[in-house]
Amino acid sequence: MTVRKVLCVDDSAAELSALRKILNDANINVVFATNGKDAIQYAKSEVPDLIFLDILMPDMDGFKVMRELQKDAITKDIPVIFVSSKSQKADQAWAKMQGGSGFVPKPVNRESILKIVSRF
Repeated sequence: MTVRKVLCVDDSAAELSALRKILNDANINVVFATNGKDAIQYAKSEVPDLIFLDILMPDMDGFKVMRELQKDAITKDIPVIFVSSKSQKADQAWAKMQGGSGFVPKPVNRESILKIVSRF
């Protein structure tokens, strides 16, 4: 599968901007959400090829978003890469247990993001 559209979910404008630049420079269409509720809605309506999902968000954390995405036939097979400043081994293990396809620590960098995108 070639990644053509990515949903980036983060409550930090700076992190979203960094992801957008990296992905746009790689000619990938980017859709944004700044909270969990919008993330679920956009995932259903846009059906991206990949989701970069922050863990710590004020209204609904990324793990809850992941569980909601897995319940829906439209979104359950979209790969989710968790992006977080919570980068301890336990956080990474929990992200995988929740169904995540990968984990990227913040701050994101071009090499790690493009390496992940190339896997899908």
